[in-house]
Amino acid sequence: MSAQQPILIARNTRTDLFLLPQMANRHGLVAGATGTGKTITLQTLAENFSARGVPVFLADVKGDLSGLCKPGGQSAKVQERIALLKLGDYAPTGWPVTFWDVFGRQGHPVRATLSEMGPLLLARLLNLNETQAGVLNLVFRIADEHGLLLLDLKDLRAVLNHVGQNAAAFVTQYGNISAASIGAIQRNLLALESQGGAAFFGEPALNFADLLQTDSQGRGVINILAADQLLQAPKVYGTVLLWMLSELFENLPEVGDLPQPKLVFFFDEAHLLFNDLPEALLEKIEQVVRLVRSKGVGVFFVTQNPRDVPERVLGQLGNRIQHALRAFTPADQKGVKAAAQTFRVNPKLDTEATLTQLGVGEALVSMLDERGQPGVVERAFVLPPRSQVGPISEAERRAVMTDSVVAGVYDQAIDRESAFERLVGAISANPAQRQAPAAHQDKPGFFESLFGSRASTAPAPVLPTAPKRAGGRTPDSLGTLVAKSAARTVTTAVVGGITRQIVRGVLGGILGGRRR
Repeated sequence: MSAQQPILIARNTRTDLFLLPQMANRHGLVAGATGTGKTITLQTLAENFSARGVPVFLADVKGDLSGLCKPGGQSAKVQERIALLKLGDYAPTGWPVTFWDVFGRQGHPVRATLSEMGPLLLARLLNLNETQAGVLNLVFRIADEHGLLLLDLKDLRAVLNHVGQNAAAFVTQYGNISAASIGAIQRNLLALESQGGAAFFGEPALNFADLLQTDSQGRGVINILAADQLLQAPKVYGTVLLWMLSELFENLPEVGDLPQPKLVFFFDEAHLLFNDLPEALLEKIEQVVRLVRSKGVGVFFVTQNPRDVPERVLGQLGNRIQHALRAFTPADQKGVKAAAQTFRVNPKLDTEATLTQLGVGEALVSMLDERGQPGVVERAFVLPPRSQVGPISEAERRAVMTDSVVAGVYDQAIDRESAFERLVGAISANPAQRQAPAAHQDKPGFFESLFGSRASTAPAPVLPTAPKRAGGRTPDSLGTLVAKSAARTVTTAVVGGITRQIVRGVLGGILGGRRR
């Protein structure tokens, strides 16, 4: 199928409604109440992007999108929709799929190192207050300056424990480090572990080039993250997806406007991404959504109500598919009216009234035209998917995983030398310092006496470098990222691309680590 060929999304008695591939990286919204057809719409969109060679990433929050890998069309409802829309060329089709799972049960493991995630997202994940988040930032900085790699949770716990025990040694350089804040972070780390969060941190970390695969027929691989269990810890779910988007932004090169995206990223249950979001993080997310278009990434938010998405982000979603909304309460009615006002007016359609009358699989559709302007809103039926509606069996899932191009790459965790091993080894080698008195801890260089000072003439311990990965980069430390951010800002002020480059630097230094 030609990459330039428009994507037929929906049809009514008057017209066909298309999504232009070159406008897919202007982002989109799929909204509607529970049971109105959002998941089927998502499935149809994913298939059409795959057919044009565009890889897709989506989270399967209900566990029923695994059917994308098998031909469909057997459902009576699908057959009814085929007849209604007169789809004479309908052909059941299975699509190339890679299954992923943070817990490693229903797909290949998805992991990140703590250094890559960075303290800002981690603070949200741990539900820290402002003071505790500040202490976490300091701990990351101290670990960086002393060559302590933060790869998994035991690394962070070890550094937190040692910094807490020797807080007086850091007062002059970093300021007070509250024992209460250290304790709160440690407790929240234990809570995160109890939710299974420890499985997410470690190595081998996800190489984002593995999300950009095509099969032998040139079809884009549909990457499906199993999220039915992950959704039981909403903050973990939201943070994982935000981290993935920020890493895509950091790792992909600038490409400008392409004939079609390099990747389309679907955020299902989008309200979980923005619940209790700190203002500073919301600003960064808004910047990423606005600028990731230049990296060739299209972002679609899937949620029950457009109000679930902050206005500053909602305004960037040009392609809209709005399924039915409920109006049982005054607040619901206000939401319906607000949603209707976001569409370009169609004189032949009462948008507000129609929003509450749409049937299952019907939607109000408005897509961007060739000039990037929203089309007039139309009521139409979304086309049915060509793949199976509903989940596949566990045996079928295992067969797909076995045949995956990443089979065996991520399945075995690696635990190389990092902060935990360095700290345990250093303390074991210095038995007199295991219970160091407070007076000794106050002396400058106490921490350096364990690991060697980078400012001294003695060579500092050399940590093993991360293995090179195809298409990937090893993580920069937090201090390096901050320095790069500052240097990049100065450079762009001279050459002129100041806004874009400053944002890249800030995101690289705050939202996560850059791979080299």
